[in-house]
Amino acid sequence: MNAATQTADIAVKPPLLAQLRSRERLPLLIGGAALIALLIAVFLWSRTPDYKVLYSNLSDRDGGAIITSLQQMNVPYKFAEGGGAILVPAEQVHDVRLRLASQGLPKGGLVGFELMDNQKFGISQFAEQVNYQRALEGELARSVESLSAVQAARVHLAIPKPSVFVREQQKPSASVLVTLYPGRVLDDAQVSAIVHMVASSVPELPVKNVTVLDQNGNLLSAQSGNALGLDASQLKYVRELEQSYARRVEAILNPIVGPGNVHAQVTADIDFNQVEQTSENYKPNSGEQAVRSQQNSEASQIGITPPGGVPGALSNQPPGPATAPITQQQQQVAQQTAANPASAASAPQGPRSDRKDATVNFEVDRTIRHVQQATGGLKRLSAAIVVNYRPGTDAKGKAAMVALTQAQLDQIQNLAKEAIGFSGQRGDTLNIVNSPFTVEADPEANLPWWRQRQNIELAKQIGKWALIGLIGIYLWFGVIRPAIRKHLTPPPPAEPTLAGAAGGATGAEGGAEGEGADGEPGKQGELSAYERNLQFARQIARQDPKIVATVVKSWVGGGDERG
Repeated sequence: MNAATQTADIAVKPPLLAQLRSRERLPLLIGGAALIALLIAVFLWSRTPDYKVLYSNLSDRDGGAIITSLQQMNVPYKFAEGGGAILVPAEQVHDVRLRLASQGLPKGGLVGFELMDNQKFGISQFAEQVNYQRALEGELARSVESLSAVQAARVHLAIPKPSVFVREQQKPSASVLVTLYPGRVLDDAQVSAIVHMVASSVPELPVKNVTVLDQNGNLLSAQSGNALGLDASQLKYVRELEQSYARRVEAILNPIVGPGNVHAQVTADIDFNQVEQTSENYKPNSGEQAVRSQQNSEASQIGITPPGGVPGALSNQPPGPATAPITQQQQQVAQQTAANPASAASAPQGPRSDRKDATVNFEVDRTIRHVQQATGGLKRLSAAIVVNYRPGTDAKGKAAMVALTQAQLDQIQNLAKEAIGFSGQRGDTLNIVNSPFTVEADPEANLPWWRQRQNIELAKQIGKWALIGLIGIYLWFGVIRPAIRKHLTPPPPAEPTLAGAAGGATGAEGGAEGEGADGEPGKQGELSAYERNLQFARQIARQDPKIVATVVKSWVGGGDERG
């Protein structure tokens, strides 16, 4: 019994090669192989170090020097971006950068103030000035290259020699050439920033003497708007200011007339002129004045005899010698004068002169005024407001849109004036019009529902998702589900092809019946089945001789027991 069972198992189980060639297991084999390949690829990828950019946009000279240093340091590297970037393992990026920096790499095509580090002892003043100018140009170019849109930059400075004469002093000038990345541009604010940075870095360099252009020869520092007296930022400011006033008016009137029933437009006249004024006013006769300083002087002379006599040397004699005591004649004259003053007064006297000087300095009422007006001053406002009719009833009592009353329009006008800061002295104007709004008729309102656009779009969306659902149902019930069932259903047990002696007898009887019924065809069927079984047995014997030997031993042992 055991021998027959083993023989049946051998006959049922196909060889390993036949099992691998089975169509049902072919997808499993392919999937397993793909999974193994994927795992191997993931493993190899995980062992590959992550590379990051060490340096990019290097010149050929700096790139060669860096590659030589990396080879000496035994650091692996790769190229990326068409050779424009050098990649090294991510964990070594910072270490390699520091080690290369210690070697002075990359040097770059620009030199900065490091040019002044190694100055020779006997260098001339001219060479020193040239080196300083080169260093300043290099530092400015590096600063410009730090912008995200700038790939490379060059700066040229024209610094005149200083002069002791004021009239002969000249202002320096600068030119900046920028090379932009493909697809990148510099806006007006960035160009202005470059101009002011360069002007602030060079002494006595005015902003108007800085020129910026790109690699295509386009002048960036002087826009066409500036030549016409217009500026994009100024136009933007005016537009935003006008929109702000219009929003104020609509926001304060919408709660009264309803949303969408009021429209406002405001025009602002802005003065962008830069005015700087200094005035000095005097008020000489303005009431009481404060005395700053005063000086008075008086002088008088009495009894001086005028010169007289005969001209010549005789009358021009020196006076006699002075006598200290009063003479008797002089004493008599003095007594007579005291006794008769009238006669003394009537007596002839010499000329008399009086002099008075008065100098008074007053504080002058002086006013000095320095005014610098800010740009963007509001000169005048003009506002136009349109208000829709309000819902009401007409003369027949039917619902209709009716005009606002004059009192309501006056209220709206007052509110609008307060909202925009209306000023009559400034010359502002405000115009309010009450008019019915025209409602645009919907062209699809009278169309049937199947021709309306929104319904057509809805039908398209529903049809698209319905088609996707039908395709999914077909794939599930027609392809995926039958394949799963076929794979999960166990195959029916196969009948043993080798059944021992009983099987041979059965086959012989079947062969005899076939021969009796059909003659020769039955015999051929028996021989073909026998040949197939024999070939299968030989194949098993070649693949696993031990199993065949075990079966034969069981047969021999079973025959001895039966005998």
